Amino acid sequence: MTDLKGKTALVTGSVQGIGLAIAESLAEAGARIAVHGIAGDAQVHDVCEHLRAKGSPQAEFFRGDMRHPEQIDELMDAVEAWGGADILVNNAGIQHTAPLAEMPREKWDAILQINLSAAFATMQKAMPLMAERGYGRVINIASVHGLVASKDKAPYVAAKFGLVGLSRVAALEYASAGTKQAGGVTVNCICPGWTETAIIGPQIDARAAAHGGDRDAGIADLLSEKQPSLRTSDPSEIGALALWLCAPIAHNVTGTAIPVDGGWTAQ
Repeated sequence: MTDLKGKTALVTGSVQGIGLAIAESLAEAGARIAVHGIAGDAQVHDVCEHLRAKGSPQAEFFRGDMRHPEQIDELMDAVEAWGGADILVNNAGIQHTAPLAEMPREKWDAILQINLSAAFATMQKAMPLMAERGYGRVINIASVHGLVASKDKAPYVAAKFGLVGLSRVAALEYASAGTKQAGGVTVNCICPGWTETAIIGPQIDARAAAHGGDRDAGIADLLSEKQPSLRTSDPSEIGALALWLCAPIAHNVTGTAIPVDGGWTAQ
């Protein structure tokens, strides 16, 4: 297992789903976790306690609405005062589906801000310190929709394609920072396909009902349109990949967009 003792990780959107799974993997490796997301006090308390139980020496919550650049700056300043992020995982994101002609302008603006511009702002703050230390990891949670398009998702696809491009530029700019021994500074995207989170639960339940309650059959039916494996990924699998990318051995893995999609983007 990768040893992240002495490292600090900021994971945006880490109170549930993929973000929480990544935070769990990093916590199990000994990293301090800066937790972030939209949650009430009780959920924040439970998540921080959970990550400490997983092995994190410290897990604290940091506030910041990713729609507002000034709040992102305040978030990053607070994390820097806490020691600074050696590992930055940009996971926070929103979605809204509608045809291009019917997409509300405010949804376009919000999706681009949270899913793309916020990542630019966190990276701009965090990466110079990573370069000074000779070790840093930026892991941007994109999507298969950062590699291929789908109808009715114009702002989401635009943001995720932009996130992949942003990551490649940053990877090039920081490629020579650090050393092999220290681990260097890398920037990569993880591009999940269908992943079993609460968001897709209702869709799975509806398909399962149509197959007499057979959940596996319902999942296969749902995924047959896109994902050849006919299997969802578990968030913990995304967490395991993120953890591996944090290892010093991954010092030359940078500028990539790694699909975890059961063959979706291979078609």
